[in-house]
Amino acid sequence: MSETPAPVKQQSTTAYYGQAIASFAVAIAAVAIGVYSLDVSGWIRAFLAISVLYLTTSAFTLAKVIRDRQEADQLVSRVDQARLEKILAEHDPFKPVA
Repeated sequence: MSETPAPVKQQSTTAYYGQAIASFAVAIAAVAIGVYSLDVSGWIRAFLAISVLYLTTSAFTLAKVIRDRQEADQLVSRVDQARLEKILAEHDPFKPVA
């Protein structure tokens, strides 16, 4: 019987976190400068700024929900795999049926 390898947990480096934060900061700054420099009234700028903030918080929420679902699916998969291995370990094909 072949053993299924355990999933390897990937560790993110400090540089990866730094790059993600810097990328986010540059993107938000670019949008803020773009909204500020538009040749429109203040109400339109405010609407665009609120829209960007809403989009940003929605993106964070979506990322968290996807991550939580993936972690839950991995946990269920591990439990199912453990149950299957227990059943296979307890099964004796040569045991007479009672």
